[in-house]
Amino acid sequence: MTHPVTLFTGQWADLPLEALCAKVRAFGYDGLELACWGDHFDVHRALSEPQYVARHWQLLQDHGLGCWAVSNHLVGQAVCDPVDDRHRGILPDRLWGDGDPEAVRQRAAAEMKDTARAARRFFDAAPPAIKEQLAAMGRTVVNGFTGSSIWAFHYPFPPLPAGRVQAGYDDFAARWLPILETFAQENVHFALEVHPAEIAFDLTSATRALHSVREHPQFGFNFDPSHFGYQGADYLRFLRELGRRVYHVHVKDVWWSATPTDAGVFGGHAEFGDPARYWDFRSPGHGRIDFDAVFRGLLLAGYQGPLSVEWEDPHMDREHGAAEAVGFVRRLQFPRAGGMFDSAFVRG
Repeated sequence: MTHPVTLFTGQWADLPLEALCAKVRAFGYDGLELACWGDHFDVHRALSEPQYVARHWQLLQDHGLGCWAVSNHLVGQAVCDPVDDRHRGILPDRLWGDGDPEAVRQRAAAEMKDTARAARRFFDAAPPAIKEQLAAMGRTVVNGFTGSSIWAFHYPFPPLPAGRVQAGYDDFAARWLPILETFAQENVHFALEVHPAEIAFDLTSATRALHSVREHPQFGFNFDPSHFGYQGADYLRFLRELGRRVYHVHVKDVWWSATPTDAGVFGGHAEFGDPARYWDFRSPGHGRIDFDAVFRGLLLAGYQGPLSVEWEDPHMDREHGAAEAVGFVRRLQFPRAGGMFDSAFVRG
């Protein structure tokens, strides 16, 4: 099948959804991956207002667009994190409350359960063609983050007491297994974006996270190769090892230097776009990710879902980049071969 090419709306949440729809259609996308912030997808309203999801679908259809996934990265981040004042900037007031860290984590967990319920209601109201495509893809997906109680220990000094890292994975499992059970009840899958600051940020940590939740069938990954490349992590091996757990894909590129720089892989506290950095995100096709190999790996893994451009580039105008990216993704797609290329030389 041809993968729908979508735009993740997280980096565009400053725009009203209606205005963004018009732009995205003009860029040439098939649809949107709706972020659960801005006015793009409101979990609370989807569950409390009878006509909310119908209006959303009407707006998308009026612009010739579809949707095959929603994403709740910001709330998911608070489920396992050591919550502090940074989280107040990414959470709605009703989840922040009085800011008590454990209370925030509990409210965030409840919101992630509601996200599964809202996604079920939203996709149950989808037009027939979208439902047929979702059935062919094999799942309904909510993407997001999990947060992590142990990310601060990725370079552990002072040395960690024995068992501290395992305690972090145990905490992740204790908080997310009940959420995943709600996802199972709603027949929705959760795709963790493998990403620094999460419980899974490379193949090794993703495998450990998967084992921690006892390989729960609703738990998989949102694969974004840009978060592997600059770390020196093998994104193609990830597809070979865990490709069947890739439930969604972000298309984002990254550049990293071939020679030492002033700020190394940890970034030197330099802002994105600073020429001192060792690495920086790039619009698709402008970095060092081997997307031809990525798409072949997805093909071999049997991935059927959308290819969603997550557009980030500190030097490029975002509308230029988003319009260019859709063509880049379409050019890389090809149908799987129906037989071996040299079969014509073999006699029957």
